[in-house]
Amino acid sequence: MPLSPSSHAVRAARPRRSIRLVPAEDKRDALLRAATQVFARRGFFNAQVADVARVAGVAAGTVYLYFRSKDHLLASIFERTMRAAIDEGRAALAGIAEPVARLREIARLHLGRLGHDRDLAVVFQVELRQSTKYMEHFSTTLLQEYLAMIRDTIASGQANGSFRGNINATVSAKIFFGALDEMATNWILSRRRYSLASQAETVVDLFVNGVRTRGDRG
Repeated sequence: MPLSPSSHAVRAARPRRSIRLVPAEDKRDALLRAATQVFARRGFFNAQVADVARVAGVAAGTVYLYFRSKDHLLASIFERTMRAAIDEGRAALAGIAEPVARLREIARLHLGRLGHDRDLAVVFQVELRQSTKYMEHFSTTLLQEYLAMIRDTIASGQANGSFRGNINATVSAKIFFGALDEMATNWILSRRRYSLASQAETVVDLFVNGVRTRGDRG
C-alpha cells in the first residue's frame, strides 16, 4: 500500500494564489472618483481626506501616497476631467469640418459629460467656484485651452463666411461656454428629471441664429 504524501508535500503541490497588484494609475483614478463623490455630497470644505479614503476602501495614509492634500485632490479632479474633455473634443472635431456641426459636437460632449455624472457636475459647477484662488488658477490653465477649441471653431466659421466677421471670436467663445455652463448649473438645481445633453441643440441654435425671426432685420 503506497504511503500517503506528507502534509508538507501536499502544501507544496498546491498552486499558490497569485497576488494581483493594482496599477498605481488605477488606484489614483479610484481615489479621484471617491473624492468626486465625497466633495459633491459633503461639500469640499466639509469633507476630510479620511472620508475619501473610506469611500475608496483604503487607509487614510494611502491617499497621501498619490495626493499631497485635499486641495491637490480637487485640483487633480479638475485637471483630469479637463484634459479628457480637450482630448475627446479634439478627436471628435478632427472629422468635422462644418463650423456649426463642430459647435454642436462641442455642446453635446460638454453637456453629455456632466449629465452622465451628477457628482462631477456638482464639483465643477459648485465646489470649484467656492474659492477665488481656485478659479484664478484654473482659468489660466486648461480652461483657456478648452476655450481656445471653441474660439478656433468660431474663427473658422468667420473665415468661411458662416459667421459674422465683425464679432470677437474670443468673446463669442466665452458666451458659448457660458451658455453651456448655465445649462449645467440649472440641471443640478432643477427638481425636474431630464437629459442635460438634450439641451445642446437649443444652445447651439440660439447661439448661431439668435432669437429674432428671419424676417426681422431690426
